[in-house]
Amino acid sequence: MAYSKGLQDGAFVRSAQPDEYAVIIPEAETRVEITTDAGTEVVPGYSVVFIPPGNSTIRMLTPGTIIRLLTPKSEDMANAASNAEAFRQVHPNVPPFQPWPEPAGGLKLRWYTLDVPEDPSRFGRIYRCTTFMVNFLTPRIGPRARDNVSPHHHDDFEQCSLALSGAFTHHLRWPWTTNMNVWREDEHLYCESPSVCVIPPPSIHTTTAEGPDVNQLVDIFSPPRLDFSAKPGWVLNADDYPMPTP
Repeated sequence: MAYSKGLQDGAFVRSAQPDEYAVIIPEAETRVEITTDAGTEVVPGYSVVFIPPGNSTIRMLTPGTIIRLLTPKSEDMANAASNAEAFRQVHPNVPPFQPWPEPAGGLKLRWYTLDVPEDPSRFGRIYRCTTFMVNFLTPRIGPRARDNVSPHHHDDFEQCSLALSGAFTHHLRWPWTTNMNVWREDEHLYCESPSVCVIPPPSIHTTTAEGPDVNQLVDIFSPPRLDFSAKPGWVLNADDYPMPTP
């Protein structure tokens, strides 16, 4: 993940990008111009963008924040990560990364607005591509009620939680297995924004908003989550990106 405060006319260039990558433009006032091998397109703010492999340039038409999400195939970016050493070894609970199927007609620049109506039948605003799933959660005004949290766990994938505004506490509890050597104390990680918390499996976890104003969290998964994708209507661009075949 590359979190950048872009200046007007600044450019973010990828050359010979090996796979599809994602961009989050969280502020409505931001506008960018994206050039790929297929041409150039202006993309408004408050959007999620998926950019195909190959050569691409994101040019800032206005100042603003952009967040780029790249898989470890982008070795230059992965090696530059501040926490790269923590991910040198394979995690025993996380299988090797496998991209999801490409859309019919192949990969191309696609962007989707985050300005969609709230719907209680789905969870947040979810978009996926071949490499990432981005869930731009409903912003929470003020702290989360302490009697309405959602502890859960994942067996075989990490969750990356990006705090864009406000503050959050990420609560983690490790299951008591038969091997006491892997037991850990509970953790309650208070994180102001912008920040990232990577939650490993199989920890039991939940997150509470703490800020008095707008608390905006984005959950990111790579590759996309199969369980979320299987729920009708949850993935807003499901028609563009097929699911893996059983």
